[in-house]
Amino acid sequence: MSMLGNREEQIIIAHGGGGEKTRQLIAERFLPRLSNPLLAPLGDSAVLDIPRGRIAFTTDAHVVQPLEFPGGDIGRLSVCGTVNDLAVAGAVPVALSLAMVMEEGLPFPVLDRIISSIAEAAREAGIVIATGDTKVVERQRGDGMTITTAGVGAVREGLRLDTTRICSGDVILVTGRIAEHGLAVMSAREGLGLQTDLLSDVAPMNGLIAAVLDCGVDVKFMRDPTRGGLACVLADLADDTGLTIEVREAAIPLSGAARHAAELLGLDPLSVANEGKVVMVASEADAAKVLAICHGHPLGKHAAIIGRTVSSQPALVELVTRSGGRRLVQRPYGEELPRIC
Repeated sequence: MSMLGNREEQIIIAHGGGGEKTRQLIAERFLPRLSNPLLAPLGDSAVLDIPRGRIAFTTDAHVVQPLEFPGGDIGRLSVCGTVNDLAVAGAVPVALSLAMVMEEGLPFPVLDRIISSIAEAAREAGIVIATGDTKVVERQRGDGMTITTAGVGAVREGLRLDTTRICSGDVILVTGRIAEHGLAVMSAREGLGLQTDLLSDVAPMNGLIAAVLDCGVDVKFMRDPTRGGLACVLADLADDTGLTIEVREAAIPLSGAARHAAELLGLDPLSVANEGKVVMVASEADAAKVLAICHGHPLGKHAAIIGRTVSSQPALVELVTRSGGRRLVQRPYGEELPRIC
């Protein structure tokens, strides 16, 4: 959608000035969708009741292009990305802050859809937007919109997620089909011309993670494979543990649409970002139970055990191919898909 048109139907510089137009913007656009007791005072800070014990704190900046893509938008992405970072740290997300930098000329209908998407994602995750900020920059200086979120969560008592606990024979699981977010964003990018039914997987994963941890299974490690994809997480595991990570290609969940899109674009699905998946490492004794719990959750129905750790040196990530051969999996050198999160 063009950012040109009636100035009354789009963001203007005055909306970022801190005066009456800013107040009007917040009252008319943000509060009807995001209002809650913590946000309602519109103070410079929110005061939270945090349970005793450890807390997790994280922050994310989101610069995805386009702002809206198949299966999601920058608003949903900003909430889910922060919620998931808290959840894989073993925390129960409590509240988020939301800072939006909007470009002059951003149409109000786009802004309204994104704020509504933020509200819906927050409801799904069971958290609130507790505080925030808005800024406006001049045309062609803001990419339409950027969003920075920060979140706090209460870490589960007695939970210890630590790569030092991982040992030879532990099992590696992924909660669903990989590569869908990055490929969906690429399919929507202007000028690509790729026709596909792929949708981004962007979703809050704290519910699935809670279902797993509530059952008392021994999960030793969790991470959401965002930038750098599954390959980056596995390479980090090998480096951190000093163990070889052996993964079976045939076991990695990947849809036909994602496989074909990756082949067309010349991309390795292992290196493509995900925004609604979790990589877990569990003891072999608990792996089947973890998998069953995932399968019982709407976001884990395609979960799979994809490999295990082995005491082979040097510590590498080895992919056992469908034909029985082996190849090394390495981190991508740079960012293959710019502006995907």
